[in-house]
Amino acid sequence: MAKHTQETLCFHPVNGKTVRADFNGGELSSDFGALLLRETATHSGLIPRLVNAIQDKRHQSYIDHSMQDLLMQRVLQMACGYQDANDSNHLRKDPMFKLAVGRSPLSAEAHLASAPTYTRLGKDLSRRDIHSLAYAFAEHFINSYKKPPKLAIIDLDHTASLTHGAQQYSLFNTKYGNTCYLPLMIFEGLSGKLITAILRPGKTPSGQENAAIVKRLLALIRQSWPKTHLIIRGDSHFAQPELMQVVEQDKAADYVLGKGAGHPTALRPQSDESMAEARRCLQERTANARSNDLAIPYRVRIYGEANYQAKSWKGLNTRVIYKAEVNQMGDNPRFVVTSITNASAQCIHEQFYCPRGQDENYIKHLKNDLSCDRTSDMSFRANALRMYYACAAYVMHYEMRAIALKGTELEKAQPSTVIAKLFKIAVKVVEYKDRVKLHLPSSNPMKEVLQRITETFTALPFPKPG
Repeated sequence: MAKHTQETLCFHPVNGKTVRADFNGGELSSDFGALLLRETATHSGLIPRLVNAIQDKRHQSYIDHSMQDLLMQRVLQMACGYQDANDSNHLRKDPMFKLAVGRSPLSAEAHLASAPTYTRLGKDLSRRDIHSLAYAFAEHFINSYKKPPKLAIIDLDHTASLTHGAQQYSLFNTKYGNTCYLPLMIFEGLSGKLITAILRPGKTPSGQENAAIVKRLLALIRQSWPKTHLIIRGDSHFAQPELMQVVEQDKAADYVLGKGAGHPTALRPQSDESMAEARRCLQERTANARSNDLAIPYRVRIYGEANYQAKSWKGLNTRVIYKAEVNQMGDNPRFVVTSITNASAQCIHEQFYCPRGQDENYIKHLKNDLSCDRTSDMSFRANALRMYYACAAYVMHYEMRAIALKGTELEKAQPSTVIAKLFKIAVKVVEYKDRVKLHLPSSNPMKEVLQRITETFTALPFPKPG
């Protein structure tokens, strides 16, 4: 039955005039940022690399959407803040997304893929495809450098991706108190570039698993960077002899890993003398500050090296560094195990280990802004593909900031800020026979930034096909 009732939105009167809204504005879009991301993707080369990683088993006679178009569409949607595949049912008709994918924006025959297409893609993915996608991200990271760097820091960190159904390989993790996946996220610590990511079951990884992943990654990096000094960095659940042995086998690599204090009579007594000295020092400074009406110091830190070797570390050249910290809240000792021999304890802890906290911010960008933890599919491989959509969106945001937003107020902005200020801009699309015209709001506050972005991209040489 035909629907004749007009969809109208009603508001309270303004200045004595009634206010009504309808959905008859024509070819409008709220996502101008999709075209900005297309410019980034064009110069990036990541999407073609991901396309080549997936073995397309579909019968070519029945394909309406190429693998290039499918990945491009989904990554652009994720990068613009649309986390769910169901959003494709509406965005497939959006003129800006169609234009960004390379299709005619106003043609009814050029609509993009819908949610069922992405469901089938996730189900058809093989184990080899997932493995190849992980390698594709690492290869893109390596190729993002014009020449091998002298130093690269490989930050390892697991993060919980909570599940709320019967997802495949979803397991209960006592640390997070929930069923989850526990993906491994790997970043370059100096730049914040994503190296790769691996979706994992919810259990804590063994030393053999972590060592196998690091070994494959080091082998791939060494093919292009044979002399680059690599530092493997992670928290205490990476301080495993299997992983440390793999790193020590590489003569140009070191590790800086957190170390739990373990049994109270094992490692912790190594720092007792320094802890006692830190307590006395804090008490004296606090008393002096109060007697002179000065600000009370919050903490005192003393660094040292422990004479400690675990039985499982036999044959490894390890040092255990400790930070004996006492603050107004109590004792806060910390331990780090490292293979670096030519740096002081304070230097290793403050300059090498502590900066790994920035890794948490990168993960927050992936989870909070780009929804990499939206792993709600029943299939493990489909959830891995969902995670890689978000990872590709992270790379797009990073490269856009590095290329086009350098020197602007958004140079170091997190993805959600870029989405709100640059991407969510209303645009009217008009298509002629020989051109497409985009009309933006006259009062847009980001005019100068948008002008600079487009000038930057147009000045770059257009990549050759293939």
